[in-house]
Amino acid sequence: MDTASSPVRRPTLREWKFSVVEAFDVTPRMRRVALSADDIDELEYRPGQALVMQMPLPEGGTGRRDYTIRSFDKAAKRLEVDFVLHGDSPAPTWARNATAGDEIVTRGPRGRTVFNPSADWHLLCGDETCIPAILHIVENMPAGTRAFAFIEVSGAEDEQKLTTRADAKIEWIHRDGAHAGPSSIMLDRIASFAFPAGDGFAYLIGETSNVRAQRHHLTARGFTRDRISSEGYWRPGRIGGHDHIED
Repeated sequence: MDTASSPVRRPTLREWKFSVVEAFDVTPRMRRVALSADDIDELEYRPGQALVMQMPLPEGGTGRRDYTIRSFDKAAKRLEVDFVLHGDSPAPTWARNATAGDEIVTRGPRGRTVFNPSADWHLLCGDETCIPAILHIVENMPAGTRAFAFIEVSGAEDEQKLTTRADAKIEWIHRDGAHAGPSSIMLDRIASFAFPAGDGFAYLIGETSNVRAQRHHLTARGFTRDRISSEGYWRPGRIGGHDHIED
């Protein structure tokens, strides 16, 4: 058998049928939807991973959208997902209108941007679409873990608080009302960041072109590729989908 020419098969993801428990705004542009299911206590995941949600489309049918698990209380059978309220695309529209009893089908979890316990320190970078992943990863780091998180948002109203046992420094970088998208805001901050001693691990997520530029910058400064997890969560003009950035 010629394995070199065989197509790579994605692992089969388990299907979950969730019901909405409640929905509320965390910040003016971030809405949290709490979900539950009878078998939810069987779900296993790592902070940073996402569910593939089957979002209703205006023209009928559903479309796949990846959304990070923000929190999970197995005993309470409660899983939470945060949605950035940008525009009228299917996922934000669904989140705005979600009410108790609504149902949604998902698959997963999946995702490679998860905590690497072998690193001496951790650098996490992303925009508002990455807040659920970054905060959830940092919240669940072991006590004393050294971490630095740079999060790009529109303004102070988008900032969120968190509780963690890690030795974490969270820095909110404001665009001062400018639109999210390709820019050097995060790259400039990373360029001015003095690396601590030891082996670091970088988690780069956000707009695809920004993540790629940040990855190139870190490799130029000595990061090996196996010490960088980089995912493009979105691109201007594209609805749904994400990019594995390895170049």
